[in-house]
Amino acid sequence: MARLAGRKIIITGGASGIGRATARLFRQEGAAVAILDRSDNAAKAVADEIGAVAIACDVSDPASITAAINKAAEAMGGLDGVVNAAGILAETGIADTSAEVFARTLAVNLTGTFLVIQAAAPLMQKEGKGTIVNIASGVGLMPTGPGSIAYVASKGGVVALTKSAAMELAPNIRVNSVCPGAVETAMTAGHIRTAAGDPNPAITARYALGRHAQPEELAAAILFLTTDESSFMTGIALPVDGGRTFH
Repeated sequence: MARLAGRKIIITGGASGIGRATARLFRQEGAAVAILDRSDNAAKAVADEIGAVAIACDVSDPASITAAINKAAEAMGGLDGVVNAAGILAETGIADTSAEVFARTLAVNLTGTFLVIQAAAPLMQKEGKGTIVNIASGVGLMPTGPGSIAYVASKGGVVALTKSAAMELAPNIRVNSVCPGAVETAMTAGHIRTAAGDPNPAITARYALGRHAQPEELAAAILFLTTDESSFMTGIALPVDGGRTFH
């Protein structure tokens, strides 16, 4: 039996990377899915492929979020799940990070996650239950070194936000986070691969498994936290990082 049969779930950032892999897996497992993404065309392309709803949305804009989530809930006949996968990457360090870049990174990665939860929670409370999975990062648990100060701060904030939301929304809504290591996506390609396109040995050396993850491996963890198989788990930050945080 499909593990998400009857579920109604929105996925932000669902047009690419981890969000896209999750949307595909969730549809395979029987969920109704609404893909929220800044790129309307990309969202529609994925939605057409898997039989989902596509809605243009800027997660840094409260009005855009509210409108998109209400539209998604109307299209699916309710809402009982959220995956917050929208995010941006800033790789500069303290000296080279402008206030504008820092603010924009937090606006998308952290404030956007909060705003989606804030708008979606009342709709899930009407359902009587729900799940939220936020995509944080392994660097939010353990930064690897200098650089990416805005990204690290935003993802550390997502870990803390997840714990706070889990306490506030319990017992009917479970809130967890997944903390990926390096994942093969368009957003990370310039960071985890060399100019020749090979895996960057300076990055893979940080991982016990000696490689990067595929988006589908993260989607599997997100699926677990969305199903009743994780029914006694809330507020966790689950590393899915090939052993980076202990290696």
